[in-house]
Order: sequence, then C-alpha cells, then structure tokens
Amino acid sequence: MQITSPGFKENARTALDDAPLQRALGNVRKGFIEKRAKAAAALPEFDVLRDNARDIKDHVLAHLDLYLEAYAEKVEAAGGHVHWAETAEDARGIILEICRDKNARTVTKGKSMITEEIGLNDFLEEHAVAPVETDLGEYIIQLRGEHPSHIIAPAVHVNKDQVEADFRRVHTHLDPARNLEEPTTLLSEARGVLREKYFEADIGITGANFLIAETGTSVIVTNEGNGDLTQNLPKTHVVVASIEKIVPTLDDVSQILRVLARSATGQDMSVYTTFSTGPKRDIDPDGPEDYHVVLLDNGRSSMLGSEFQDMLRCIRCGACMNHCPVYHAVGGHAYGWVYPGPMGAVLTPSLMGVDKSGHLPNASTFCGRCESVCPMRIPLPKMMRHWREREFSRNLTPATARYGLGAWAFFAKRPALYQAATRVAMAVLGRLGRSKGRFSAMPLAGGWTKYRDLPAPEGETFQAQWAKRRKAA
Repeated sequence: MQITSPGFKENARTALDDAPLQRALGNVRKGFIEKRAKAAAALPEFDVLRDNARDIKDHVLAHLDLYLEAYAEKVEAAGGHVHWAETAEDARGIILEICRDKNARTVTKGKSMITEEIGLNDFLEEHAVAPVETDLGEYIIQLRGEHPSHIIAPAVHVNKDQVEADFRRVHTHLDPARNLEEPTTLLSEARGVLREKYFEADIGITGANFLIAETGTSVIVTNEGNGDLTQNLPKTHVVVASIEKIVPTLDDVSQILRVLARSATGQDMSVYTTFSTGPKRDIDPDGPEDYHVVLLDNGRSSMLGSEFQDMLRCIRCGACMNHCPVYHAVGGHAYGWVYPGPMGAVLTPSLMGVDKSGHLPNASTFCGRCESVCPMRIPLPKMMRHWREREFSRNLTPATARYGLGAWAFFAKRPALYQAATRVAMAVLGRLGRSKGRFSAMPLAGGWTKYRDLPAPEGETFQAQWAKRRKAA
C-alpha cells in the first residue's frame, strides 16, 4: 500500500468535500459511541478489567523474547511451523514460498490489518495467486479497489447504494433484475458468491487478535463465520501476526476479551471467538493439514523501551477512532496508510518514520477522548506530543510554524515584555474588530481564518483582569 500520509492536509480537504463520505461517517458517530458506553456501564468491573489488561500487556512487553520463544515451542509441538519475519518484505516472501510449495492459485483471507500493512494482496496477485477477502466489509472494498478506512469496520465509508452498484458491476453472472435494495439481499448475495470461493481455496490466511504462549494457540475475534471457514476448509492455514500479539495464558486472554468487544462494538463478546492450535489431529472432524504462523516485527522491536512502547498494548478495538472528532470529520483514508485515527497517528510514525507521517500527530484536538475510552489505557495524546517534539527537533515542521513558535518563546521567557506586547495587541485588535466583532481574514492567521472567523478581543487581557481583581480583593 502506497503511503500518502505526507499529503494528509490535502487528503483531509478532499474528504471534507466528499458528500457520500460525509453521509457514511455519520454511522460512526451513531453506531459505536453509545453502544460502547452502555456495554461498559453494564459491567461494574469494566475499569478493573482495563487495569488488568494493561498490566498483562506491560508484563508481556517486558519479557517479550521469552514469551515468543515459549509460544513458538508450543506451536511446533502441536505440529505447526513458525516463521520469523523481520520486515514486511520477509513476511511476503515467506507466504509466497508457502503458496508455491502448495501450488496454490487461490487463497481466502480473513480480515487482517497485518496483511494490509505488508501489502500482501497486491504482492500475491503479482505472483499469480488470487487473494479473496471473505469478511463482508473487506470483500466490498476489494471489489472497489480500496483499502480499509477503519480497523474493525473496513467499509464504514461506503453507503448501501454504492455497495449495490459495485455488486451489480462485478457480479455479472447473476440476474440483472434481482432486488438488491435491502441490506439482507446484499448480504445473501455476498454469502453465495463467497461460499464458492471457500471450496476453491488452496490456502486460508488469517490474522490473529491474540497468540497464547501457554498453548501455542491463535485467536481470532469476528462477527461473521468467514474466519472459521477460512481456517478450516483449505488444507493449509497461515496465521500472520505481529510479535506484540502474545499473551501469556488462557486466563489472561479471557480477561482482555471481556474489554475488547465492549470497546469495539458494544457487544459483551463477539459472535465468534475462535481458538486454533496447530493442524488437524486424527480425532478432529475437520481442519487444515498444515499450519503455519508468520511472526512479523516490522519495526516493533525498536519501539520497546522507547516512549512509544505503550502503543504495543493496542488490541485494535477501534475505540479511539470511534470517539475521535478528527476521524469523524475526515474518515480513515485521509490518514494515508493502514492505521487511521489516534492510534494511527502514533503507530504510523513509529513504523514508517515521522518524515513520512509527521502531519498525523498534529491531526488531533488533544481532547483526550481516545485515551479515556482505550481499553488498554494507552496514553495516545502524550505519545502524539512526543512525535510533535521529534518533528520539530528534526526541522520537519513548516518554517512558518517554527518561526512563530520561536517568536512566542522569545516573549514567553520575558514576562514583562510578554504582558506589554499582549496589552498592545489586545488594544489594537479590539479597536480594529470593534465594528463586526470578528475577523474574517488576518495576516499570519490564514490557517484559522480560511475556515472560521477569529473573534475580536472584547476587553483587557486575562492577566490584566486577574491583577485588577486581586487588587480589588
């Protein structure tokens, strides 16, 4: 996937002018926030579970090497194979080698942000292997030639009429006069088309919400049966996961699962929570004959021990973007890479470099809603500030902003001069804006006045008023 994060401002302007997108984004505001609040309120121990989940992941990150080794041993003891991938290129090569070893021509895929991160679909197509997304949202955006705009609702930016148009455009073997006006008819059509793909697939590829060191188990959490069909019907199952997905025990994962679905979709639990351990055994009625796990680093080990380590606690629930006013305004594609919203504003610079994604940490009001709802208590605003500091220290911030901050710092270090300058500025601006009470344009403030008026001062500075009140008291 080509990164367009350097063009975030242009992407955002385009998104704001996209009427269908703005209509679709209303579903984010309506569909997630209230449900999450109700689910959390209905569980008295919800905040205690959040604390436990945070502590479990912090413990894992402090001993990640040991838990990865323990997990790999358990996978291999169960008859599976573990592959270590330092980079996205390594992971793609490993998966392609497995496909070639099995003479695979078609693979079905469960929803996986990691395969989006490594650009797996395009890579497989370039090597004559056809990937078929089986999650309904992922299937829709695959037909549209797009990437997910949300990590749990990949097609949240698409409206029903657009889905109908895409189905009629692609499913030309079906009756053109069929009724596709209801969501249920769209769902039934996708189910029928995908049902054939499951039986054609040579390999099934899934991500993993969690990897359990105690048992060598991979866990996927879904609301559709596609994940189970993708794992069980093909002869080979490939799990692609990043190294921080490890949890120590079954008890640990059960605690985190209790906050995951509630934070993501407002459900007590997702419809399907599937545990897979190795290939099919003699007593199993179904399952893959071959089981592979590809463990991806891709920059995560460099986050360990840094001010961004807490980001590795993320369980990809999407709560931060569901509550983010910036995401509500521009959607996920504006962020320009795999991970949108506040979590993307921290993770993308960590994995791709602040030089390629320095705008993203600035795409925040710092309202703190993301941190307040995060089930893993990740301090997202603090880490966005760290990235802003790094951007500034490397002179990646626009020159006008750097000079402006330099001028402000000059005055701020000299309180008497600062107070004198602000008194003069308030008096001048108050006089100039007296007739309308606001400014629709102003030198050095175009970034503000281009989109909104700047209120004119109505009196003295806060410091002056405060001094008068203290004197009067």
